[in-house]
Amino acid sequence: IGAAKLIVVVAIFLLTFYVISQVFEIKMEANLGHIFARSALDAAARSTKPPRYKCGISKACPEKHFAFKMASGAANVVGPKICVEDNVLMSGVKNNVGRGINVALVNGKTGEPLDTKFFDMWGGDVAPFIEFLKSIQDGTIVLMGTYDDGATKLNDEARKLIAELGSTSITSLGFRDNWVFCGGKGIKTKSPFEQHIKNNKDTNKYEGWPEVVEMEGCIPQKQD
Repeated sequence: IGAAKLIVVVAIFLLTFYVISQVFEIKMEANLGHIFARSALDAAARSTKPPRYKCGISKACPEKHFAFKMASGAANVVGPKICVEDNVLMSGVKNNVGRGINVALVNGKTGEPLDTKFFDMWGGDVAPFIEFLKSIQDGTIVLMGTYDDGATKLNDEARKLIAELGSTSITSLGFRDNWVFCGGKGIKTKSPFEQHIKNNKDTNKYEGWPEVVEMEGCIPQKQD
């Protein structure tokens, strides 16, 4: 009788162990399957995620070109933003923008930032702006964006100096117009990089100001 009981106990133990092992293996396989499936989904999501280009522009620039993206100010509330080669040169977050015309200078050969300044063209004086424009060295990339009002104090001399950088809209830039421009000192042609929206009470997005203008592109590297 004792031997029979022992056999039954051993049989129950082995059966229990077998059932437990089978359930455990199924759970393990299910968990492993879930892990592999999830990693495959993650990999697929990564592969379908659109690539990010410098400054968040819509497509990659060719070799020997610098990526840039910029926006004018929004009314008198949000300052302009200028980014070159994934480097934000001017923005409200950086706290280096101001009312008037905001200017960033970049080395035309290396893409390295050289200087950033803003000039108040509503309540300021145009003379320092003119001196600054005259001091820009040949081969320098010049990026400009308006904030609030960039035109009231502009005179013919300042407009002529900006036109020499490749701007065509500067001659008609008026009170509270929104404008962004990218040109260069020593440029021989008109710049293709310029956006201008007139201040018009019938079409203004904001009360007293037109909508923000944005622009992106690829600036050719200066060759010797």
